Amino acid sequence: MNVLDILPEPVNLKKLLKILSSLNIILCPEEWLRYHSFDSEFDKNVSLASIDNGSGDDLFIIFAPQGTILKGFDHESEVSPYARDEHEVWPGIYEEVPTSLLSFLEDESIVKDDVTFCFWRENNDLTWQKGKVEIPAGAEDGSDFLLGTIFRTAEEFVEFAEGYFELTLPLEVVVQVYEGAAITKEMIKALNPDGDVEKILQELEGLDC
Repeated sequence: MNVLDILPEPVNLKKLLKILSSLNIILCPEEWLRYHSFDSEFDKNVSLASIDNGSGDDLFIIFAPQGTILKGFDHESEVSPYARDEHEVWPGIYEEVPTSLLSFLEDESIVKDDVTFCFWRENNDLTWQKGKVEIPAGAEDGSDFLLGTIFRTAEEFVEFAEGYFELTLPLEVVVQVYEGAAITKEMIKALNPDGDVEKILQELEGLDC
């Protein structure tokens, strides 16, 4: 199945990435070790979600008034700039991206040229868009792999947390977070008994700026 066909609508994608960031805030006090992050004040009226697996692969999703743009980098992909003698972005990845969205990738924290795929959606688009990129037979751009780390269900996140954070989480509490329940001190304690509850609550408030 085409990965663009199963990528959630921007409003649902944003909601899901905030949920994942909330859970990472609760479970991991060290920001640099978090797998999913969300910055509600990346720019004026612009928010940035990011995924970093700590192994050289990352995903950035920018939500702006003009639309949404998503840039991913799989460091082992055959279409990585690092796999090319001329160290250039693979042809077609950025060629059709609207300038109004592409400009957000110029931020130095995003490293625009570290890219193996890019998708976008302007406000009037009914579906996600992708440039005319030709990938060699047998090669992968990393989109299936990286978009698969946007865990759609509480069950998926619990399984992920067991491997990544080495924690066994109470599924029923994670389900509550996924269902949009307000996160309480009791929920935080159930997920991370050693966590600094007040600090976590303060950081969670920042997600909704």
